[in-house]
Amino acid sequence: MSAPALPAPIGLPTWMIANATIAVLVFLSGFVMVEPAPSDLLLCLVVAVWAFVGLRFSRSMAPMIVLMALYCAGGFLSFTQLQEFQKPITYMATTVFLAISSIFYCAVIQSDTERRLAIIEKSYVAAAVICSLVGILGYFGAIPHADLFTLYDRAKGAFKDPNVFGPFIVLPLVVLARSILTRPLRKSGLAVVASLILFLGLFLSFSRAAWGLAVLALLVMTLLAFATEPRASRRLRMILMLVAGVMAVAFLLAVAVSIPAVQELVVQRVKLVQDYDASRLGRFERHIIGFFMIQEHPLGLGPFQFGLTLGEDEHNMWLKGFTVYGWLGGFAYIALVVWTLVIATPLVFLKRPWTPFVQCVYAVFVGHLMVHNVIDNDHWRHLFLLYGLLWGAYAVERAGFRAPLPVVPVAAPPEPAHRRPIRIFGPIALPRSE
Repeated sequence: MSAPALPAPIGLPTWMIANATIAVLVFLSGFVMVEPAPSDLLLCLVVAVWAFVGLRFSRSMAPMIVLMALYCAGGFLSFTQLQEFQKPITYMATTVFLAISSIFYCAVIQSDTERRLAIIEKSYVAAAVICSLVGILGYFGAIPHADLFTLYDRAKGAFKDPNVFGPFIVLPLVVLARSILTRPLRKSGLAVVASLILFLGLFLSFSRAAWGLAVLALLVMTLLAFATEPRASRRLRMILMLVAGVMAVAFLLAVAVSIPAVQELVVQRVKLVQDYDASRLGRFERHIIGFFMIQEHPLGLGPFQFGLTLGEDEHNMWLKGFTVYGWLGGFAYIALVVWTLVIATPLVFLKRPWTPFVQCVYAVFVGHLMVHNVIDNDHWRHLFLLYGLLWGAYAVERAGFRAPLPVVPVAAPPEPAHRRPIRIFGPIALPRSE
């Protein structure tokens, strides 16, 4: 006789705790008013614990891990050019946190992939909507201590800078836009409301980089969704929804610009080239000077040194990769970008349950490569999340993902002739006698 089964332990299943932890980490990435941010500190604890209970690294992750390690190593080598280390150490510690976050997300989505990608998507959207609401209410002075959520008369939500707040909410906006484009409108009520909140938050950030990122990412996402949709009827519906969406956005912009304070700032920000871009030692001239400087400093200048020398930071990710992280880090980052594009581009054409989300992530990633030219975003948490998601999806494919086969009903074998009924009166049947 077999032993009686033991009762199941009381408490939450391990997978539920793990997925809830991922949701909290992604959600907290939308609240970065100090560095290290709460999500950075929690990440250290989670990675330390998870490493002992089953955090696995696949061979497909190796290029990303190696290149990010070289990127960080270049930053620490640049310390040899410094006299004081206190503030730069904090800066590099944040970079290391973010590199670890990429590796962590890449590893965890290789298990229970569909569920965990859905959790990340929903948590990110929730964080962006709440952060946008805080930024909008703060902009209009509708909440106590509204000045905590604005900077230079621009909404910044729960971030230190409007130029980080704006790009942060682009991915959720693209995700919701794709949902509205591809689903019946009657099922998209919440998506429409949430996307309007995100759009207004994005607009009130008055970040030209965020505006350009949103336009480019939405365009790439729409093209991918259209190209991978085989049914002509749904393609036509996408076109109609796109036209309706453009008209709605134009109407909202007209309403927003009718507010005098908003109109004044829009006129100021809508200029493609600002005074601080083209003036002496402006953004563009600093780029030129910086590219000559890095030729003379193979180990880099070190964190903050470029700004101390020329009065303003690099505002160019490619340049900052060399000034802060030296030649080692600069070339490692370029290699990471190119390699990520190579492995991620085929993913957007696969038929997987998570392909819609991967298409949105890819579109926003491509947009960030354009933003790299006008802003230094080596401490944007959502950018490192994008790297982790794309490499994680790639690792799943390399591991041999197989879509579940469709269930095909098997026809019953024909009955023997002597068992076939003889129909006499309609549905009534009598068995054939021997």
